[in-house]
Amino acid sequence: MAYEIIKKVPTSDEIIQKIPLSTEGYASIQQHHREIEDILSGKDSRLLMIVGPCSAWPDTAVLEYAKSLAELSKQVAHSIKIVMRVYIQKPRTVKGWTGPINQPDPLADPDIEAGIWYCRKLMTQVVEMGLPIADECLFTHNARGFQELLSWVAIGARSTEDQEHRIFASSLDCPVGMKNPTHGSLKIAVNSILAAQHPHYIVFDGYEVKTAGNKYAHLVLRGSNDSSNYGVEYIAEVNELFKKNQVVNPAIIVDVSHDNCVIDGVKDHNEQANIVLRVIESLKEQPELKNLVKGFMLESFIKEGRQNAESGNPIDMSGLSITDPCLSWESTAKLILEVAKQHAKG
Repeated sequence: MAYEIIKKVPTSDEIIQKIPLSTEGYASIQQHHREIEDILSGKDSRLLMIVGPCSAWPDTAVLEYAKSLAELSKQVAHSIKIVMRVYIQKPRTVKGWTGPINQPDPLADPDIEAGIWYCRKLMTQVVEMGLPIADECLFTHNARGFQELLSWVAIGARSTEDQEHRIFASSLDCPVGMKNPTHGSLKIAVNSILAAQHPHYIVFDGYEVKTAGNKYAHLVLRGSNDSSNYGVEYIAEVNELFKKNQVVNPAIIVDVSHDNCVIDGVKDHNEQANIVLRVIESLKEQPELKNLVKGFMLESFIKEGRQNAESGNPIDMSGLSITDPCLSWESTAKLILEVAKQHAKG
């Protein structure tokens, strides 16, 4: 095979031993699992809001954001379950920075070992604050050391048709959101959910194993081909596909970023807040579809917008995204408080 060995990386056991999570931290993750499952199954009427930076960098700003989010989470806990995005892996359409797990300093050479310590430490710090955290599963290998810290996992639009990712989702013990593919087929998106909800036989760590199937696998609508798919007509189409295929715990999360906030071919990050409120308003007279939409995902950081880490310019380290543009903290807090107010009214 055409590769060059650089160095051996730490094992999963070494990662966990060097940066452990407290007993209380693991207990909180289990509680978060149960609460998110109850929301997806309809036992809990609250909404999920999966919010946070597009990518978890730099750690100082991510932790500052987490502290603010933890306080806001307490204020809205009666109506909303907040999950923080701590995304350490970044898929790229062609090429670019693939996240802190591979390159913890975007201006230096990739260093996966340094990325491992950066990400494990950051994720445990956020979990110890009491927040549930989410990440996208870009790489299925070497997941241990990170995956057990997560309360929600996304399978991305570029991965959702891949059999390995579907089987990985089937083996997870936390809820997993399967995004619709970039070309937008809702039928294929539902097929991904069905695959994730069923058991599979695979070879894992030298053993033939049977995955349990993830009955809390659900759909994340993220738009496609520079077009949105959060409208009532798309939710109704998904509803029919769920019924036809007897999907267990049918649920939708609306990702209001990505192609859902593209206007005239350009992503407008500030449109995210408008889309959340638009979806809520459009479903008021659609009780069946309203019950299907369990929450929203949005990209948010301390500062509004983004910067280009590959331009050679000085980098703003105080909470300005270096990947997709984000809502500001002020806009995010205002939106979440408004959603909590509206949802409490029913």
